[in-house]
Amino acid sequence: MRRAAIVVVIVTLVASGVLAVIWSQQRRLIYFPSAGPVPPAATFLPNGSDVILQSDDGIALGAWYFPVRDADTAVLVCNGNGGDRSMRVELAAALNTMGLSVLLFDYRGYGGNPGKPTEGGLAADARAAQAWLAAQQDIEKIVYFGESLGGAVAVGLATERPPAALILRSPFSSLPDVAAVHYPWLPVRRLLLDRYPSIDRIGSVRVPLLVIAGDRDDIVPGELSRRLYDAGNEPKKWLSVPGVGHNDPALLNGRQMLAEIEGFLSQTGVT
Repeated sequence: MRRAAIVVVIVTLVASGVLAVIWSQQRRLIYFPSAGPVPPAATFLPNGSDVILQSDDGIALGAWYFPVRDADTAVLVCNGNGGDRSMRVELAAALNTMGLSVLLFDYRGYGGNPGKPTEGGLAADARAAQAWLAAQQDIEKIVYFGESLGGAVAVGLATERPPAALILRSPFSSLPDVAAVHYPWLPVRRLLLDRYPSIDRIGSVRVPLLVIAGDRDDIVPGELSRRLYDAGNEPKKWLSVPGVGHNDPALLNGRQMLAEIEGFLSQTGVT
């Protein structure tokens, strides 16, 4: 009996230690920024200009603006949790060909920006990006495009500052839902500091909604994207891209996705 009790104590201590490490390091499992810095915008597209955004908590953020002459609509791109804005240039170029100006920005801690990423920090960064775009004299309408975790950032921003339309690529219902898929043996719903509860927010967003997901996504399962879509308000459109995973090129600048975006913005009167 004594030996059994000792074993229980040891297992409990080891489990507690593992949970403590996971709790303290969890943001390293969520955010994967590039080291940065990134090159000038004009390195990638000739119409690119470098921009500095100021968050309301004092963080200076690097961004790129790719304007289209005489365009009155711009797309604010909220990145996913990995890399930096240079990975989204092909998307910006494709949106430019639709006559849409584009703002790419990096969150704090990404692309050479100061600070460390958190849910509240990313929300502040998105507000700074939206405020900059809204201050441009030629821009009358702003569309939010949120990729993966950036979809949650875009949903949160939309509840505060409604866009002309909301496009979500591979979004999830909540971060605990995603974590529970990947770590089913851990009490992640209680451990997570950053939660991104899009499923609780989407009902208050009343703008045209387009949700795009790959049907072979093993990072954000399609059912989590669909759950968020089902909770959204009309008018809305669902696109499942066959044979496509989370990071496949088809979900960056794929022909089917881009055609759907262009048609959606036209049909809803945004462009």
